[in-house]
Amino acid sequence: MPVLSIVICTLDEHEAIDSVLSELGEHLQDIQHEIIVVDDSSDERTGDAVNAYAAGDPRIRLVRRYNANGLSSAAITGWDLSKGKFLAIMDGDGQHDPSLMRGLLDKLACKDVDVAIASRYLDNSRSGLPGLRHILSRTGIRLTDTTLGIPMADPLSGCFAMTRDWYMQARSRLSGLGFKILIDVVASGPRLPRMAQIPTVLRARAGGASKLDTRVIVDLITLLIEKRTHGRFRAESVMHGATICATLVAQWLSASILLTLACPLRITLLLSAGLGLAGHLWIKYLMTSRSLRPHSLRDFARQWMGFYASRWSDLPLNAGVAITLCTLHCPWPLAITAGVLLLEAHYHTTDKGRVVA
Repeated sequence: MPVLSIVICTLDEHEAIDSVLSELGEHLQDIQHEIIVVDDSSDERTGDAVNAYAAGDPRIRLVRRYNANGLSSAAITGWDLSKGKFLAIMDGDGQHDPSLMRGLLDKLACKDVDVAIASRYLDNSRSGLPGLRHILSRTGIRLTDTTLGIPMADPLSGCFAMTRDWYMQARSRLSGLGFKILIDVVASGPRLPRMAQIPTVLRARAGGASKLDTRVIVDLITLLIEKRTHGRFRAESVMHGATICATLVAQWLSASILLTLACPLRITLLLSAGLGLAGHLWIKYLMTSRSLRPHSLRDFARQWMGFYASRWSDLPLNAGVAITLCTLHCPWPLAITAGVLLLEAHYHTTDKGRVVA
């Protein structure tokens, strides 16, 4: 039975994973451990590299996920399969020093510690991140501090360890959303965990690319809302609400412009319904991880046309409701709102809506 189970979540990090596994093996030679690599890569190169290394070390396992994305859900997948007394996570791109695992394990050896964290800002304000990413990291930390009030120097850390007992207490409340799994872990238990921290600075990335994009920011904000409200506002519901708001704003704005240009009301409502779909698609694009976004203009156009083809019935349904209400002397902004809300309710309660919405 392993003492320590380390989950490494990878996304196109074939260049770095071999050296990360090698360093971990060196630092944990005298500790019974297992390493579970959960791979969401777009191709098989990272998985092939892990399997090649694992051929000489049975303590290493590969879990390959397809059409899945997000470090948090990948971490939960790995921890659910683990057998160790203590559970840990670190990146597979070489930025986390594998020697940190021993320091985290030493902290957990104390009976009054549930979660041990490798914190970038414990001793000083340096993080090892370049300018803009450092600023965004510090901003995210302040936002987390203000929202949750949990005393951590680095709540956005991706390198930490915890007891299995704490994980089991928090498991049922984990949202598995996005890339900031530490916030999810410490805010999902029946009480605040007893925490210990050790200092660290990120190393240069040996492979892969930064995961920071608009989806990561959206995930962080919605996760904080979910945890702050104790699950009353689920992150998925907040994102769905943002999509509806984007659709409404696009439709209101386009209708206002068209009416100012003396466009007939019925044509205005029909055209604005189409432009409202554009707002819906755009906010979905911002909420999609970079790795899953179209990578060329041709792919983007194909996705755009596929979206409109799948939701062509929105136009007569949305505009039809709005036109009917306007004939009953309802103000057009309220008529548009009713059309959008009825439309989203329709898609939310159908299999079609769950696939494409």
